Amino acid sequence: MSLPRSPLPPRRRGRLLAVVAAVLAAVAGPVTAPAGAVAGADAPLPVLDREFADPDVVKVGRTYHAYATNGDGRNVQHATSADLVHWTVAAGDALPALGAWAVPRRSLVWAPEVFSNGRGFTMHYTARDRASDRQCIGVAVADSPDGPFRPVGDGPLVCPAAEGGAIDASGYREGARRYVLWKSDGNCCGRDTWLHLQPVSPDGTRTTGPAVRLVKQDQPWEGQVVEAPTLVERGGRYVLFYSADHYGDDRYKTGYAVAARLTGPYTKAAAPLMSTESFGGAVRGPGGQDVVKGPDGRDLILFHGWSEDRSRRVLYAVRLDFADGRPVVRN
Repeated sequence: MSLPRSPLPPRRRGRLLAVVAAVLAAVAGPVTAPAGAVAGADAPLPVLDREFADPDVVKVGRTYHAYATNGDGRNVQHATSADLVHWTVAAGDALPALGAWAVPRRSLVWAPEVFSNGRGFTMHYTARDRASDRQCIGVAVADSPDGPFRPVGDGPLVCPAAEGGAIDASGYREGARRYVLWKSDGNCCGRDTWLHLQPVSPDGTRTTGPAVRLVKQDQPWEGQVVEAPTLVERGGRYVLFYSADHYGDDRYKTGYAVAARLTGPYTKAAAPLMSTESFGGAVRGPGGQDVVKGPDGRDLILFHGWSEDRSRRVLYAVRLDFADGRPVVRN
């Protein structure tokens, strides 16, 4: 049994379909917008107008599976789509139980990441570690992307308690090697927030080497936080997307950095890729992003932003182009 997406008034529904059609349509000719700019006059509308923060998307066959931070009485939310536009929200909890190492508090379960491990599916999730009282990253597995995912391991996968813990796991694979990206949660306790890259086993259930620091908060517009890393390779460059500043209001934004090598050094863009200002206030606090290929083979960036009444973080999807290896968001 599944629940339909939240209905929209007819005017908003019509506008939504028009905007999404433009987003997914092939765009002829070269990209002329400056790298990192938001191009196009129309503001995006939510493709899922309900609480669905920190989205992670994986395509299995012809179906896109999206997972999100706790909400609606679930540790991990799950929704499916054939086109990244029309979504059906699953009735059950994708992660009904946490690992024994974790405090069983739903409000502390954040930012899931799911990928195929060849024999099934692996989920990395954030929860509160009982031993250290820090947020840390755990592992769960399932036979199907529909779940339910079952915790594995005697403790968390990544838990640097002295650095404030670890949150916001994200996967990256290069050839036969798999990595997990994560953020040290230093803003919990007056420390820097570093984004890390760490090798893991093919199924993602154990680390296989030390973590490498990539970037930390060092730009005025980032506030005290960088988090939510997403890594892709485009045009011979590694592009590291991340969120910055305070997640709870309009200050949240999405930035990026580029590198010639997987482990860096990474050079940050001078300005954010997406912000409340870059969207003219039509999207507030864009962050928690993921990058995925749409049905037409072109990149889209999915992310959350605050609803008009600030009651929930809703899901957006917009076109993402790359000019000389640097991202350009197109409405």
